[in-house]
Formats: sequence, structure tokens, C-alpha cells
Amino acid sequence: MIKEKLIPYIANAIREYWDYPAFTDYPGSALSYQDVAKRMLWLHRIFKDAGIKKGSTIALAGKNCSNWGLVYLSTITYGATIVPILANFSPEDTQHIINHSDAELVFISRDKYEGVDTDLLKKVRLLMSLDDFTLLEDKREKAKQAILGFTQHTDLQKLSKQDFELGDLCDNEDIAAIIYTSGTTGFSKGVMLPHRSLMANVIVAHKNLLFSVGAKVFAFLPLAHAYAGCFDLLYPFTRGNHINFMDRIPAPKILLAAMKDLKPEIVLTVPLLIEKIYRKQLQPTIEAPKMKLMLKIPGLNKIILKKIHDKLMLAFGGNIRELITGGAPMNAEVEQFMKKIKFPFTIGYGMTECGPLISYANWQDHRYESSGKQVEFLQIKVNSTDPEKIPGEFMIKGDQVFKGYYKFEEATNEMLRDGWLLTGDIGTMDKDGFVYIRGRSKNVILGPSGENIYPELVEQKLNNMPFVGESLILERDRQLHAIIYPDFEALDADRIPENQIPKLMEENRVEVNKQLADFSRIIKIQIANEPFQKTPTQKIKRYLYT
Repeated sequence: MIKEKLIPYIANAIREYWDYPAFTDYPGSALSYQDVAKRMLWLHRIFKDAGIKKGSTIALAGKNCSNWGLVYLSTITYGATIVPILANFSPEDTQHIINHSDAELVFISRDKYEGVDTDLLKKVRLLMSLDDFTLLEDKREKAKQAILGFTQHTDLQKLSKQDFELGDLCDNEDIAAIIYTSGTTGFSKGVMLPHRSLMANVIVAHKNLLFSVGAKVFAFLPLAHAYAGCFDLLYPFTRGNHINFMDRIPAPKILLAAMKDLKPEIVLTVPLLIEKIYRKQLQPTIEAPKMKLMLKIPGLNKIILKKIHDKLMLAFGGNIRELITGGAPMNAEVEQFMKKIKFPFTIGYGMTECGPLISYANWQDHRYESSGKQVEFLQIKVNSTDPEKIPGEFMIKGDQVFKGYYKFEEATNEMLRDGWLLTGDIGTMDKDGFVYIRGRSKNVILGPSGENIYPELVEQKLNNMPFVGESLILERDRQLHAIIYPDFEALDADRIPENQIPKLMEENRVEVNKQLADFSRIIKIQIANEPFQKTPTQKIKRYLYT
């Protein structure tokens, strides 16, 4: 069991990195660690004046920014529970989560605030702007006390690192965060992460990740998701990193421009973004007839692959030590090529209910098609008669595992059995603890003779075909159908008219079926004119298309 505590850990980091830059709303100016510390104590005073107590919930709704990080850190170090709400949730979902979580204080960006009916917020006492920390609404019944701005607290301006204290307000079983995995109003699932879960993730990160003290971190994945909240904010902050916030996942072109500017050492991203960069920047070069020929020549191929490696490293700022992807499987062709050019990338596996990390291996140790190796403080077992060969459900036990779903005992009992978390993910694990994910149990399709078909693996092959942007495999009338969103940018570049798309996709279907077993072949193609709706980690929301 974890003995270290999160709040003292954060306090020690602040004192250690007092004069280092901490937060920047990219490409703006920086707040130092002491700036963050003073503002945290100011927010603690606001919490106290509002009647917030240990265990009270504070909702946080808005896009990535320095103030987002301030509210998150201030809440968990005060002993309250943070409820981060994804910025792309609808006003109705945002309102529902605020109520369902029993939030008493809300920090919300003005664009989100305009869509919420605050008269229906049941327990909220104050609503404050995430943009500038001004008061939006004071719903307290008793005499209202004016909220003094940060600059009006002159004693905080003079605070030294020797005088900075946060105290030790929480036990490791106290709830640090409630993260809602969806906004649906019928059956909301708020994942209760105790302090021990966040602490375990931070310790694992300190022992395994390659962040240098003072290095720049580019935080563009949504912080309200457990993956970015831990590894783009909480861990880098305790490491003395300079966190640069971007309020959305950028297009590849914008991402690479920012990389050249920031020159980060470590980048957290999702496979889809890397796959887009591969298809747009690398695939056209390596599939040119002349290049294909040169890559078959011994000696020359090594020189070419080295040049591709150097070009890609430069595109990511030239300082990259590791690129970490997670949240969804990596396309096998893209992964294979990245390993061939020895690009320092790796793939991890996690879920919100583990805060999030379950498996990880650094890029030198990463094994092809794996999602890393079981990390410290938890156990993984595969519910299978032969865990190395026959896929089964991954089951998790350990310090990272959540305490349950907030006010949803039925769902908690379905996920936690005899101390084990049932992940719903299917795969195998080798004797060294490396996990290989095949798909989600709820997505598995039974073939005509009872064979297991993992649609994610079929989609990987289809996504490698010409002019396929992304795809989704579904079972209809006991047969496999594919919905394809074409790569319209590539089609335009090659001046291919729209009326040729069905013919091209049918050719792709025939070609990919040659690579598939009889029972997993695609019968019919449907063309989609809009991109698929996705989760924060860019996984397709399958349930919308069944």
C-alpha cells in the first residue's frame, strides 16, 4: 500500500521549484511556481469563505488553461474533491454533472456558463469565471461577503517559500477527484479516485518517465480526462516542468509548429494524431516507387531510414526523448514503421478507473503490438485458461483502482468483484507482464462458427488502405459492414472526383478481405460524409452508429 501522501508531495515540489516557470497559456507569459502557490492559497481563502469543507465537491468546466490547473491543484490540496467536466459536454450534461456530483462551488468558462440554467443548480453557492476568477453568481442565502481579488491580499504577495505550507489534510482513501466518463443524464458514472490512486500514478511516472526538471510540457489533450490530468498536469507539476496549455487538440500542422517552438522532451498524445502525421508526412514519401526500390537495397535503406528518423525528430522540435501514446490502439503499420526508424515512441494502457495508468514501458523496452508492461502498485490477471495465448478479460487490483462510481452502487458492483476491477478489455499477457489488447469485450463480434472477431483489428487493416480516413466495423444481419469516412484531403490532392469514391472504397474492401480470415471479411461498405464522433482520447463513439 502507498504510504506517501499527495498534498505534502505537491507542497514539497512547489518549494523545491519556487522560482521555476510553471504555467503558460501558450504562447503567453509564464506563472512561476511561487505565483501558482500564492494563487492556490488565495483560492483556499475563497473556498473557506464559501463554506467549502473537506470532502466538498468543486466543479470545473472549461478548456485547458493556467486557471484550470490552478483550480485543480487548489481543490485537491484544500481537501475538497475536484469534479472536472469535459469542455465538449453539452450544457445539459454539464448542468447534470454539477448537480449529480453535489458541487457547492463551480468554476466555469463564460462560454459554458451562458448555456447553463443556474436556477436549476441545487447545491451551488458560488459560480466563478474560469477565465479571470471574477464572480458570476453568489447564491448564498446569508449575508454575502465580497470576494477580494488576488492582488488585494497583500500578505500573499510577500509569501516566501519557507513560509509556504499546505498541511496534511487528507488520508489516502479520501476522494481527490470524481471524473465523469460520460455526460448522459440517465446513468451518470462518476469515477471516484482516492488520493492513493493519484499518488500511485505520480510515483510510477517519477520512476519511469524521462521528463527533465524545467523541461517544457505541451498540454493539449483535455485535462478533464484522467490521462492528461495526471501526466500533462499533476506529474509534470511535481517534477518542476513548465506546462504550456493549449485549449484544444491541434491539427497536425499546428501541433508540429508548436513543437518546433517549445522543443519538448516528452509529448503525450493519442494514436490518431500520430497516424495522421504518418499518413500525411511520411507515407507519400516511403510509398513512392523510387523510394520503395531504394529501401530494398542493403546499406542504402539504413541511410534513408536514418534520414526519415532525423526529419521526424526535427518536426517534433529536435529535443524529443519519448512520445507516449495511449487511450486507443495504435495502427499496426504505423507502429511497425516507427519502430523501424527507431523513433522514441511507446504505447501505454490505462482507464479512468485506475487514474489512469495500468501498463507502460519506455520506448527502448517497448514490445511490438503491446501496450506496455504492468506497472508498480497493481496486479493484472487475464481471465483465460491460457493468458499468454487465449484472449480473456483483463482484471486489475491495486492502489490505482478507484473506490467506485459516485451514487451508483449497481454499476460499482458490476465493475468491482472480490477486489478486482473488471476492465472490459480483452487481450493476452506474456510471462514478462506485457499486455496485448485485442479489443473491448462489448465490441467483440461472434463469427458464423463462434469465432471471436475483434472489430478494432479489422479497422486497422482497412485504415491502411488508400484514401481511407477512418473506419468503423459493425455487425448487421450477422455479417460485417464497414462505415468509412474517406480522406477527402488526399482525394482532393489527387484530383479524384467525388463520384469515384464508392468505386475506390469497394476496391479497398476486396483488397482488405484478402488479408482477413473468411469469418471476418467485410460484406458491405457505407460511405460517411462527416467524421465520426469521438471521445476525448479520440476513440470513436461506437454506440452512436449501431
